Amino acid sequence: MRLSNSYFFTKREDSKEEETVSGNLLVRSGMIKKAGSGIYYFLPLGLKVIRNIEQIVREEMNNIGSEELVMPSLLPEDVYVNSGRRDVFGNDMFSLKDRNERSYVLGPTHEEMFLEVAKEVIKSYKDMPISLYQIANKYRDEPRPRFGLIRVREFIMKDAYTFDKDLEGLDKSYQLMFDAYKKIFDRIGVNYRIVRASTGAMGGLLSEEFQAVTEIGEDTLVLCDKCKYSSNIEISEVKLNKKAEEEELKTKELIHTPNVGTIDDLVSNYHFDTDKMVKTLIVNVKGKLYACMIKSNRELNILKLSKLLDCTENDIELATEEEVEKATHAKVGFAGPIGLDIPIIIDQEVTLMKNFLTGANKTDYHYVNVNLEDFKYSLEGDIRNIAEDDICPVCGAKLEFKRGIEVGNTFKLGDKYSKSLGLSYSDADNNLVPVQMGSYGIGIARVLAAVVEQNHDESGMILPLSIAPYKVAIVLISNNDQDQVKVANEIYQQFKDEFIEVLLDDRDERPGVKFKDMDLIGIPIRITVGKKVADGKVELKYRDGSRAEDINIADIKDIIRGIKGL
Repeated sequence: MRLSNSYFFTKREDSKEEETVSGNLLVRSGMIKKAGSGIYYFLPLGLKVIRNIEQIVREEMNNIGSEELVMPSLLPEDVYVNSGRRDVFGNDMFSLKDRNERSYVLGPTHEEMFLEVAKEVIKSYKDMPISLYQIANKYRDEPRPRFGLIRVREFIMKDAYTFDKDLEGLDKSYQLMFDAYKKIFDRIGVNYRIVRASTGAMGGLLSEEFQAVTEIGEDTLVLCDKCKYSSNIEISEVKLNKKAEEEELKTKELIHTPNVGTIDDLVSNYHFDTDKMVKTLIVNVKGKLYACMIKSNRELNILKLSKLLDCTENDIELATEEEVEKATHAKVGFAGPIGLDIPIIIDQEVTLMKNFLTGANKTDYHYVNVNLEDFKYSLEGDIRNIAEDDICPVCGAKLEFKRGIEVGNTFKLGDKYSKSLGLSYSDADNNLVPVQMGSYGIGIARVLAAVVEQNHDESGMILPLSIAPYKVAIVLISNNDQDQVKVANEIYQQFKDEFIEVLLDDRDERPGVKFKDMDLIGIPIRITVGKKVADGKVELKYRDGSRAEDINIADIKDIIRGIKGL
C-alpha cells in the first residue's frame, strides 16, 4: 500500500473517550473510530488486523475439520423462549418487532440456531461427530460498555459447535478444539492463561476460559505456580487453612457507635480490628430477603451464593436501602444477625470465629463479643471470593492473583440444549438419545485489544508479525531525491512480488512525522530509505527494538526470506 493515495490518518492527542491503552492507541492510529457507546467502526488499517486474526482462526479451525458457515443476526425471539434462555439474557438482548408485530432479537449467541442446522443431518449415531463454526457479529445491550473493544454492544466472534453421540465423543471433540485454541493464541502472540470458570448463562458440564493477562482485565485470575491450579475468582473454592479460634467465649455487649455506617468508619473512629469484624449483607433473591454473613474484609461471591440457594446469578441482587431498613429496623450500615427475622446464610470462615463484632440492627449501635451461640443461621457454606491470603485449594501453596481479559472460552454443554430443543438420534438399538454438544468462542476484536494491551510502549503499538496490518514499512525520506525514490520503489516491489504485506510511506511529510506514525501503528519492521542509498545502504529497524542497523540494499532478499520463514 502506498500511503500517498490511501485512506490513512493518525491523531497526536489522546482520546478523552478511551480509558484503556488499547482503546486510545487504536483510535489514535486510525484503526477504529467510535460510533456510539460500545459501538465502533473498523477502518481499513484496523480491519486488516482483524482479518489477519480471523485468518489464523480459520486455518486452525479448518485443520481440525470444523466447517464454516454464517448464521443470521436477526432471529425469532421464540428460539430463545423455547430454550429457556430469553429470561436469562433479559435486558442484555436487543429486541424488536417487525411490521407484523412479530418479535425478534439480535443474536447474542447462537447455540439454538446451530442446533437447528444440526437437525438437518443428525438422524443416526452414524451421522456424528460434526463440527461447525462461524465468524460473525453478535449483539448484547451491555449496561456499561467500557474499555474500548473489550466491553462493547456489537462485537465480532468466532463461535464453534460440536455434536457427538456420547460423552466420550464430546471429550474428544472438546480436546481437539481446546488444542486448536492454544495454537491460535500461540500464533497470534497472546500471553494467556487457561482457567476454570462458571458455565453461566451457557450452562452445561464444564467451562474453561483463555485469559489474556493484562493490568486492565475485568476478570481476576487465581493461579498457583506449584501445582498449576488456575481458576477464575468467581468459582475458586476457599480452602480454610486454620482451625477455630482458641479463646474463651465472652458475653456479647451492645456498644454505642454513632456516626458510622461502614467498616472504614469503625476502624478509623473506634480502632476495631477488621479481622474480628463480620458484616451482614442483605440480598433479595426473587423477592425474598436473606442475610449473608462474611468477614468484614471479604467480598460476597454471588455465583457461589446462587448455587447454595439453587438459583441463578440474575435472581440475586443487593437489597435496596428501603428493604434493608425494613428488615433490620435500622439505617443501612447497622445490620447484624441478632434478632433478625429473615434467613441467615453464614460463610464457613465465620463459623471459626469467636468474640466478633456485628451490627446490632439498631441505628448507631453494634455488638461486640458476638458468638455463634447468640443467633441462629439457616445455611452455611463457601460464599465469598477467595483472597490473596488464602491458600491454593488443591495443594495448599501460596496463590498469585492476576488480571485477565477473556479472549476465548470452551464449554462442554452436554445435552442441555439438545434435550430442551429436541435434537436426538437413533442409536444402534433404535433408541432415541439426546446429542452431546460443545460450544467454543473467541472474541476476535477482544484479541486485538488484548494484544495491544500487552504489546506497546510510549510511542505506540508493537504488533506481532502474525497480525500486523503490514509486516514491513518502507519510509521514503525525500520524494525529491530520485535515487531514494527509485530504491524505495524497487524494495517495495520486491516485497510485493513475494506476497509480503508491505507499506510504502511516500507521503510529502517530514521524516519525523513518518517515523512517529510507523511507531504508532506498530509495523514490526521498518526500512528507511534516505541519504545512505548513495552508499548502497538503507536502515533496518525492528519495532520491538531487537534490531537496528544499516544494511546493504542487496541484503533485502535475506530480510524477505527471514520474514517468510517465520
